Amino acid sequence: MGPAGAAGEVMSREETDRVLERLDAEHEAVESSLLALQDHAGRRLLEGAQLAGTTAHRWARAEAAITALWNGFEFYSRTLHQARELRARRRWPSRDDLVELTRLLRGTLTVPGGALPGTPGASLDETPKLAEEMTLSGLVERMNEWYAQALDVVAAADSVWSALPARIDLLAAELGRVRSLAHSVGVRPGEHPAADDLERTTAELKALREEVLRDPLAFWTPTGGSGAPGGGRPDTTRYDSAARALEEVRREIDAVLAVRQDAETRLMRLRDLLTRADRTLAEARAARGEVLAKIAASEVPAVSGPPTVLQEQLATAAEYRRHAQWHRLSPLLESLEERAEDELERARAQLTAVTAPLAVRAELRGRLDVYKAKVAQNGLAEDRLLIERYDAARRMLWSAPCDLRAAEDAVLRYQAAAQEALRQRQRDAQDAAGGAMNMGAE
Repeated sequence: MGPAGAAGEVMSREETDRVLERLDAEHEAVESSLLALQDHAGRRLLEGAQLAGTTAHRWARAEAAITALWNGFEFYSRTLHQARELRARRRWPSRDDLVELTRLLRGTLTVPGGALPGTPGASLDETPKLAEEMTLSGLVERMNEWYAQALDVVAAADSVWSALPARIDLLAAELGRVRSLAHSVGVRPGEHPAADDLERTTAELKALREEVLRDPLAFWTPTGGSGAPGGGRPDTTRYDSAARALEEVRREIDAVLAVRQDAETRLMRLRDLLTRADRTLAEARAARGEVLAKIAASEVPAVSGPPTVLQEQLATAAEYRRHAQWHRLSPLLESLEERAEDELERARAQLTAVTAPLAVRAELRGRLDVYKAKVAQNGLAEDRLLIERYDAARRMLWSAPCDLRAAEDAVLRYQAAAQEALRQRQRDAQDAAGGAMNMGAE
């Protein structure tokens, strides 16, 4: 067969039938895709929405592409129908029939400009050409390209609208519940930071919902450069931030509610802690006087007064409870509990420091008595040196004021004499035992 103009070689009957079968299947697939796009929920929502920003711009281009796609599909359908009718005339088509079929199915056709969605890479805003030369395959490729771009816009908008508004509404409902709780415990705007945070979060959610409805594509993060399903995800950054802010407020309100439930118990415990601290300081002051009277040449630390500031704050806390000002009571109780524990530990430390000399004296007395008992058990109670040193140490330890350094020296002298006497007694016993063994041997 000879050439068929721009179409190349003339197709055979078998080739013609195979191409028609393929194009019929392709036509059905393209038609199904366009109908699915037409019925897509995202497209219907876009058509009925008052759009702005990125979405308004991209939807205007997508609408132009969809219109052009249908026009292109109509030209494609007419051409394919014309080819089918020509092929159906004869079982064995003539050469002229095959030449015409080759031109229609593979050749370059004049496609009206209004039927095209623009050349590849061109803007839809550009003025379309009056006509363009291309094959049916080129037309299908062009329609597939712009179909994908239109679907990107529709699917991305639908994904955002399916994900964000419902979640925003649920979060807004939770925010309303938290606001009611906050109001019940006196957490109000201008009086408590948590209430101010609630107001800011409320305003943010309202603004976010309006922006999502008007410009969903501003909240779409593509992956791989595509907005089609699986090719991106809704950007939930602002929603997530609002959710975290609400969660922080909710925890703070829960803490305030917990304060309301156990405020009296905590106040009673605080009173007890401060009372114990006051008593411990009083005991330390009394002990200091005793130490100054009974212990000579000893540096005794001063004892501070009662924690009046904490007592005043405790009275303020009780006043907050009386007037149900739970949001003010909560942080005050936490601060008081920590400081009251510290105050009791400080009072105990002062008592320990003040009574240290008395503890030293008691330890020396105990040590003196222990060695006296050992001396008596070993038959040395009548030893004159030990009696003198014991009496000297005892007079110092039981006199007032007691010189601890001198008393300790006296105890150490008695202890050393007692240890030496005990060792001598042990040596004498060993010598006596050795002498008895020698006499037995003789």
